[in-house]
Amino acid sequence: GILERLNAGEIVIGDGGFVFALEKRGYVKAGPWTPEAATQYPEAVRQLHREFLRAGANIMQTFTFYASDDKLENRGNKLSYTGAQINEAACNLAREVANEGDALVAGGVSQTPSYLSCKSGTEVKAIFKKQLDVFTKKNVDFLIAEYFEHVEEAVWAVEVLKETGKPVAATLCIGPEGDMHGVSPGECAVRLVKAGAQIVGVNCHFDPLTCVKTVKMMKEGVEKAGLKAHYMVQPLAFHTPDCNCQGFIDLPEFPFGLEPRILTRWDMHKYAREAYNAGIRYIGGCCGFEPYHIRAVAEELAPERGFLPAASEKHGLWGAGLEMHTKPWVRASALMWRFLLLQETFLHPEVNLEVVMGSKVSSKMAAPTARVIQVN
Repeated sequence: GILERLNAGEIVIGDGGFVFALEKRGYVKAGPWTPEAATQYPEAVRQLHREFLRAGANIMQTFTFYASDDKLENRGNKLSYTGAQINEAACNLAREVANEGDALVAGGVSQTPSYLSCKSGTEVKAIFKKQLDVFTKKNVDFLIAEYFEHVEEAVWAVEVLKETGKPVAATLCIGPEGDMHGVSPGECAVRLVKAGAQIVGVNCHFDPLTCVKTVKMMKEGVEKAGLKAHYMVQPLAFHTPDCNCQGFIDLPEFPFGLEPRILTRWDMHKYAREAYNAGIRYIGGCCGFEPYHIRAVAEELAPERGFLPAASEKHGLWGAGLEMHTKPWVRASALMWRFLLLQETFLHPEVNLEVVMGSKVSSKMAAPTARVIQVN
């Protein structure tokens, strides 16, 4: 189970972002961001699960983001399927693919329009309970309350999820400034742990390094309170240095013009190393994360995990595959990537130069950060 893996010190790699990936592929509508594709286009959802599994993810999260009944019917969104049908289909797809590898299935709930409409705690909890009934019936391995802007609602979700006796994780979509009511990351984490969450962290809204910083603040708060928890992070795959407290949804490019902000695979190596060094052991992604991003995370942490993902079969590390190209200048670029990596040794004196110049990278160093090379 998830807690057994984390208690043993294993690194757990989550999957990436489904709604953004499937919107680009033509299976999710931007705006509602609802997951009816699990019933309408199951092969698309199944294939994305498989790609994340092959890339190194060992958590298959059910495609149940915004799958509560109130969200599915929100603002005139008309569907041909019930919430129960969508949640069941999503559980079936996640389990099918998880069984193809060493993966666990996580059933997920997220924030509700009912909370934002000032419904009572009892009413909001009843919405979570309807989704939870499906997850219990389908016997998911653990539960995640994800994408909550307000810790109060996240606590309500955790209180419902923990009734099953299954492990519970909880992630807020907040940055260092805290939730929308100004509750600090540290205090948010304390409230979630006290409510019963064994794993806490953040997902979405901000770039990887901002999210890692926020989880570090949560970790400090939990430890200061004398509590214990495991920590997880599933950030955006976009650079968001100019975001306010609501994250990327306030950017003028959201959601259709975000591509210039996308992180490279090298950025993902750095993210994975920063998260690991911060003591985070559940490391995944959210909106914008494609399978190649997760593969980069898995490759960076391969020395600690003891193996590379299956998708690395088709990926020469640090540009090694380019040495097979027919064009000599492209073959030369393979050396360029190693040169850029060598430059990083001045910042990381612990790097083994023999490893850098060979076919693999020291496990103590993240990949080269993105650079601009000027050719005169």
